[in-house]
Amino acid sequence: MSALAVEVAFKRWIVPGFEQQTGIRTDIIWDPTTVLMRRVRDGERADVILAIDHAMDELEKESVIRRDTRIPIARAMVGLGVRHGAPKPDISTLEALKDVLTGARSVAYSLGGASGIYFQDLIKRLGIADEVNARAVTIPAGFTATKIISGEAEFAVQQVSELMSVDGVDIVGPFPDEIQTFTDFSAAIFTDARHPDAASAFLDALGSGAAATAYEKGGLTSFVPAPTAN
Repeated sequence: MSALAVEVAFKRWIVPGFEQQTGIRTDIIWDPTTVLMRRVRDGERADVILAIDHAMDELEKESVIRRDTRIPIARAMVGLGVRHGAPKPDISTLEALKDVLTGARSVAYSLGGASGIYFQDLIKRLGIADEVNARAVTIPAGFTATKIISGEAEFAVQQVSELMSVDGVDIVGPFPDEIQTFTDFSAAIFTDARHPDAASAFLDALGSGAAATAYEKGGLTSFVPAPTAN
């Protein structure tokens, strides 16, 4: 089970490398952390889970995951995406971002993911919720940038790493520091994992130097140490 933030890093580099080196096949359930937690609460299990830290804290306290296996993975930040080749507006300041959001033909965001929940609160605090939502395109979960590709939205808001998961989308940039929110992710093995040895091998891969490089390439700030030069 994994949150969506690491999908680019996983699919492009980490999982192919792991499967090639070990011969172990992976089957990953992709969902926002809120949905993953709902599935776990309903009794669903896997071998490994990667999710937002506060959710992992809950699972650790309840002994759903093994505390001794938990490792920090990476940090994600929220940003704005636009169709590939389209002009990239300035969003380096709060006022510039507000102008872009209120002047956009439409903005896509998720109702279920951490970035979407943050964005809903943000536009309320900035006093532009009515203006933005009048033309917003919302999805319950998944990748908001798909609405750019479909033509339904001019811009998409989500964690930068998630925006990168959709081909044909460029990153305008992260939100300004003064309103930025950072989301930290960690991974661990389920207490009742059915394949503990394979799970341990996969967790080793997630904490490797090669994985650290993949997280950075995938739009994240890696908590895993970078590989050392020989």
